Amino acid sequence: MSISQSRSLLAPPSGSLTITDPTVAYGLEPNSPEEQLLPTVYLSLVIPTFNESENIEALIELLSRLLDQVLPGNYELIVVDDDSPDYTWKIAQELVSQYPQVRVMRRQQERGLSTAVIRGWQVARGEVLGVIDGDLQHPPEVLLQLIAETQQGADLATASRHVEGGGVSSWSVVRRFLSRGAQLVGLVILPGVVGRVSDPMSGYFLVRRSAIAGKTLSPVGYKILIEVLGRGNIGRVAEVGYVFQERQGGESKVTWKQYVDYLRHLGRLRLALSPFGRFIRFGFVGLTGLFVDMSVFYLLREGLQLGLTRSNIISVELAIINNFFWNDAWTFSDVSSRQQGWRQRAKRLLKFNVVCLLGLVLNTLIVNGLYNVFHVNQYVAKMIAIAVVLFWNFWINLKLSWRVTEVK
Repeated sequence: MSISQSRSLLAPPSGSLTITDPTVAYGLEPNSPEEQLLPTVYLSLVIPTFNESENIEALIELLSRLLDQVLPGNYELIVVDDDSPDYTWKIAQELVSQYPQVRVMRRQQERGLSTAVIRGWQVARGEVLGVIDGDLQHPPEVLLQLIAETQQGADLATASRHVEGGGVSSWSVVRRFLSRGAQLVGLVILPGVVGRVSDPMSGYFLVRRSAIAGKTLSPVGYKILIEVLGRGNIGRVAEVGYVFQERQGGESKVTWKQYVDYLRHLGRLRLALSPFGRFIRFGFVGLTGLFVDMSVFYLLREGLQLGLTRSNIISVELAIINNFFWNDAWTFSDVSSRQQGWRQRAKRLLKFNVVCLLGLVLNTLIVNGLYNVFHVNQYVAKMIAIAVVLFWNFWINLKLSWRVTEVK
């Protein structure tokens, strides 16, 4: 099948949950001749489903009728189904002949709404990526307002129950309390993220691909919007009011587990986004460097009988190289993934080495001062010096070595 032909059944991606260029979905090289033939669209709307056989046909019919008016031939609907026992994926696939803009993915190895959305985005061809529930609780007509906001420059346009024109149809007092309580908890834990929108629990939004390209997402549970807000480069945000509808068919999937997952997600995102979270990972890497440093130092001092200063310099330099590769692959992977290639890595290694060599000077001064002036045991002196220099290395490298300065 040529790349210009509609693909009715998509192979689920695997590996990291990173949004890349559309070329990846077809295995093409960037700027290759084949890429020029790649059919791109303005909007890729993902519909994550599980047991939505009663709703999927009506939803696709409604969405197609609306989008054909504003984006004729310039959109795609991607149904990502978690191998529903009611064969939602099969029903959707049978609709492709009638609605050629529909693409279907049947996932048999993974489960979960958030990862379903991201897997759909990974194979999407759109400049703007979006998500809508498959149960008709999100009014399809609101999509036209969201599209209009992105066309006017919004990086993210989200449907909200808490702005003018928004609301819920017939929620119980308990469910209203839980929803507002979850939002309050989010504001306490992640005020800079959750506070950017009035309805952070919304699962109905559009985001510009460029705002999340190259970002590795790591959601827990159902609430992917806070993940996008937290990890993406989101500039202008627009909100459109909508009334959350009651189900017309199928069963509700709201459970207590969703609220537990939401709290876990907030905690994970808080740890990932704060310097403290990076510092913890930086510290773990430092432990591996400590092992390299102390082992080499012992071998040079006790085995080769080298001088204190020379042994210290050699052992620290080897530890620096060890730490760089671990930090590049783990601590600052979200940054290094956006600047791949040997040249960019070499520049990071050079800057990391310079920062840490300045730390080495400090380390050496501390070791010699404690050992020669205060007569502290040489190994205790080493431990104290390492602890002090750890803070120096982390903060300066955070601000200098791992920052995005070149983006294609």
